[in-house]
Amino acid sequence: MKVIGLTGSIGMGKSETAGMFRELGVPVFDADAVVHKLQAPGGLAIPVIELAFPGVIEAGVLDRQKLGAIVFADTDAKKRLEAIMHPMVAKERTLFFASAEKAGAPFVVVDVPLLFETGGNAACDKVIVVSAPAAVQRSRVLARLGMTTEKFEQILSKQTPDADKRAGADYIIETDKGFEHARARVQEIIDDLMGQYGR
Repeated sequence: MKVIGLTGSIGMGKSETAGMFRELGVPVFDADAVVHKLQAPGGLAIPVIELAFPGVIEAGVLDRQKLGAIVFADTDAKKRLEAIMHPMVAKERTLFFASAEKAGAPFVVVDVPLLFETGGNAACDKVIVVSAPAAVQRSRVLARLGMTTEKFEQILSKQTPDADKRAGADYIIETDKGFEHARARVQEIIDDLMGQYGR
């Protein structure tokens, strides 16, 4: 079974694109969704985070803003959180792969926001990058609740530039040309992958 990486910088439309792959029958592993599940009330990560970051959990509920403020400002704190979350996410991914393989999927899509930043692209058979012009990306992100120009610039500074991601991609999906255009491109990519890896 082949592993196809799906990535894109903030505001590029990656989540919507992942949804299109899912709707068209491709198993999609959503790393962010798994993190949210692990950090939800009763999640496996909650007691470990509480020990590592006292004060960020109240009545079993993680205050994401408080934790985010800590790890955003402190590299050591970020590494501490990653040391907790990465092995848990990896375990969930292994279970997902086993389930997809058992179901006979020729390939799976792994939706990872920081695929290039973490070197995860090296573990993928192919990489899909979701992209849009900088002006479109900026207007999408700044329209989000609670987003500021400063915060957006900070996030961008920690992400691999879009041009570099595009250069490292096997497939690119442009998301500024409308929903139908993106969906048609997703179908094209699925057809191409089935041609290569279909059983």
